[in-house]
Amino acid sequence: MTGRRPLIGVSTYLEAEARWGVWKLESALLPAGYPRLVQRAGGLAAMLPPDAPGHAAATVARLDGLVIAGGPDVEPVHYGAEPDARTGPPDRARDAWERALIEAALAARLPLLGICRGMQLLNVALGGTLVQHIDGHAEVPGVFGRHPVKPVPDTLYGRTVPEEASVPTFHHQSVDRLGRGLVPSAHAADGTVEAVELPSSEGWVLGVQWHPEMADDLRVMHALVEAARGTA
Repeated sequence: MTGRRPLIGVSTYLEAEARWGVWKLESALLPAGYPRLVQRAGGLAAMLPPDAPGHAAATVARLDGLVIAGGPDVEPVHYGAEPDARTGPPDRARDAWERALIEAALAARLPLLGICRGMQLLNVALGGTLVQHIDGHAEVPGVFGRHPVKPVPDTLYGRTVPEEASVPTFHHQSVDRLGRGLVPSAHAADGTVEAVELPSSEGWVLGVQWHPEMADDLRVMHALVEAARGTA
C-alpha cells in the first residue's frame, strides 16, 4: 500500500453507563476490534458517536470511508413492521444518526461498509425489509459462532473473497426484501443472505452480515481502505 492512510469513520454506541477504574459514566463505546481492523488494513480509525442527523453530510465530507458497526436491532418502524416479541429494544438516536450517515455516504459516493446491523440498516435505508428472527446464527449469548458463507461469483465480495470462507457471526435478524439496487453477494448454507452490495456504477458499497473485526482475514476491510484511498 502506498500514499497517505485514509480516514475511516466507524459508528459507535452511546451507552448510559460504563465502568473503568473508579468511574461510572455515560460513554461512547466501540469494541476495539473495529478500529484495530481499520488500522491493520492500512487506515486511520475515527469513532463517530450518535449526533444530530443534520450533521451527517458534514461528517461524511471529512471522511475517506465509512463503516457502520454492528449493534442492536433496527427499530421495525423503519421498514413498516410491528416489532416481534424477540426484537430487542430500539436505540432511536443511533438508528437516526446511522441512517443519516448511510444516506449521506451514498449521496457523496463515499466508500461504505456495513457490518451486521450496519448491513441491515443499509438494506432498510434503501427501502428493504428484515426478518426479525432467525435461528442458528446466534447460539450462545455474548459468544460469536462461526459458519461458512459462499460468495456469489463476479460480485464485489466474490472478487474480494472468491472462496467459501468460515466467518464469525452473531445475529438473529437478516435481510428479507432487498433494498433498491442491492444485490446479494454471499449466502449461508441455509440460504440466509450474508452479504449485499450495490453495482460498481454506484460506488463502493458493501454490507456483510458477519463480524470481520473478530477474525484475522483483512480482505474485506482492506478492500474498503483501498477504495477510500482513491477518494483521499
